[in-house]
Amino acid sequence: MRHLPLLSNHSSSRAALTCEYRCGNACFHDVPNTSANNYLGDVVQQLIDRRTAFKAGAVVAFAASTGFAATGTATADPEERQRPDQAPRGLDFKAVAPNQLDAVVVPDGYQQHVVIRWGDPLFPGVPQFDFDDQTAEKQAQQFGFNCDFAALLPQDPLGLVNLLVTNHEYTTEPMMFHGYDANNPTEEQVRIAWAAHGLSVVMVRRSATSGKLTPSFSRFNRRFTLHTPFEVRGPAAGSDLLKTSVDPTGKRVLGTMNNCSGGVTPWGTILSGEENFNQYFANAGPLNDPRLTRYGVTGTATGRKWERFDKRFDLAQEPNEVNRFGWVVELDPNDPTSTPVKHTALGRFKHETANIRVAADGRVVAYSGDDERFEYIYKFISTGKVRKGDSKAARRHNMTLLDDGTLYVGRFTGDSPPAEIDGTGKLPSDGNFDGSGEWIPLASGDRSFVEGMTAEEVYVFTRLAGDKVGATKMDRPEDIQAHPTTGVVYCALSNNVDRGKPGKEGATEPNPRLLNKHGQVLEVTERRGDPLALAFSWNLFLVCGDPAAPDTYFAGFPKDQVSPISSPDNVAFDPHGNLWISSDSAAALNGNNDGLFGVPVSGSHRGHLKQFLTVPRGAETCGPVITERVVLVCVQHPGEVDGANADNPVSHWPDGGTSQPRPSVVAVWKPGRRQPDGIGS
Repeated sequence: MRHLPLLSNHSSSRAALTCEYRCGNACFHDVPNTSANNYLGDVVQQLIDRRTAFKAGAVVAFAASTGFAATGTATADPEERQRPDQAPRGLDFKAVAPNQLDAVVVPDGYQQHVVIRWGDPLFPGVPQFDFDDQTAEKQAQQFGFNCDFAALLPQDPLGLVNLLVTNHEYTTEPMMFHGYDANNPTEEQVRIAWAAHGLSVVMVRRSATSGKLTPSFSRFNRRFTLHTPFEVRGPAAGSDLLKTSVDPTGKRVLGTMNNCSGGVTPWGTILSGEENFNQYFANAGPLNDPRLTRYGVTGTATGRKWERFDKRFDLAQEPNEVNRFGWVVELDPNDPTSTPVKHTALGRFKHETANIRVAADGRVVAYSGDDERFEYIYKFISTGKVRKGDSKAARRHNMTLLDDGTLYVGRFTGDSPPAEIDGTGKLPSDGNFDGSGEWIPLASGDRSFVEGMTAEEVYVFTRLAGDKVGATKMDRPEDIQAHPTTGVVYCALSNNVDRGKPGKEGATEPNPRLLNKHGQVLEVTERRGDPLALAFSWNLFLVCGDPAAPDTYFAGFPKDQVSPISSPDNVAFDPHGNLWISSDSAAALNGNNDGLFGVPVSGSHRGHLKQFLTVPRGAETCGPVITERVVLVCVQHPGEVDGANADNPVSHWPDGGTSQPRPSVVAVWKPGRRQPDGIGS
């Protein structure tokens, strides 16, 4: 690894600027979930004996050529055949040390390249980005701001031509405009921000001799902004709760916003979760609607003041517009003429993501987390079954699968005496934070399973439905992914500094630390390995933080050999079945930069977490995409530290000199002949 001097004035926590513009200072507001759901750790033995009920004897195997999966017998883990002192396949690199550099730092022997930056043109004839001469018209044809989720869709057998799809979660206007006046933004600044939200699709070509990816113009290139028409589908489509003066049908929405993470479906489309939408809507306070408060929609004027330029952001004029956001959206990058969809059957909340498994009978199961303190984890099981093949007809059919099915919410029960979960993070006497759980049905089609709520109300106000059925409050559920071979589901729980504060729920076995600022990673094993099962066992795979601290846990692996990690966010699997985790708010660990980490989930190295890269000062690590040839990460909000703005930049990444920082996608690879044990090589 390259060693450079550390910067000593880096903030020790997330910048106030990021908190304000990414989530509307959610952590500084009252917790929206004030329900009195009880934790069930003290009644576990009355419910079920998990030791006999949950045997993970069957797994889900994904066929790489088709993307479809079926329940079957587990194959031997390649890592189990390796020596204990031998690095697992895909993780043969020297860990990058924590740092505070204004650079992407990668392991020795690896190379990196910026694939695409905020403002890079996606279409012929679009001028090159000029920070001081930006317009809404240009931005709508350029790569958007603050890239988050990324997907790489190969267009040929060798993966030399790919479609890169990225979310653009939010805009940070003080970093985008000189002299920005938050109290009086100009209409052009607002329109640029509208165009900088959404998603981008761009063709990228990979070098035959390296992992370098180069964008190119193609008919597939596309921008989705806050003015792109979306079709609303599923059981709540056409509901009176979704109708506005502009759309009296309740079936057509302009735009998508605050798109956080997402997933690639087995049929080659993209799912993207609309997350912190609440902060964009003004004048909620005078309406005095507790349903708005439950979603964190409060106050009068918004921080961005969009309501001054479009009445749809003013709830006094359009009270239902807010209900048209907070969904999982689906788009087909392979069909540049297609209309993207908002799927109401998956419920409405602050979706971090949606990722899919396919059951043996062809039905699909989607998992999604609600990324806020004390919120819930959800699961959806389709009624219909996948149609194999990559034809347009098959994709059209498969894109309807998320329109009809049953929506569930998770209830997690610990198996330890409550007295042993004391909030310190000390392991209980059985040596694990673990237990059992169940998926509780909320609605299916036009049928509600929640007393006092119609099906439409369940879909539009899903949080309230979760409250009513006693779902388990979690520590900010983020990205969720199923292991490609075993089918075990992994969920990143980012943090929850409010756990145990006066009036707030205290420690529970799945959330065992008070004032939890570092988060944990949850493993869920569904009964018989069947994604259709409604019962599961669970355990905490990682309890994050400083390995030297007594309240951390790395699946039992010696803690003096692992990398420190805080606030796990996005998760992904490499071709060898290793879990990769990107972090958000690593500054909670001595002011260090966020990073990307790899960790085996089985074998003698299970829990051996290693940092693969770090992102620049003030940035968050997003994405990621992990292949044999290349690792991709989105570097979001570089340079966002307290006191920074366009007139006082503290980062000049990626272009150096005196340039402004620009959110970008970065490719990392190992040069030379491809080695069978290496990632990005």
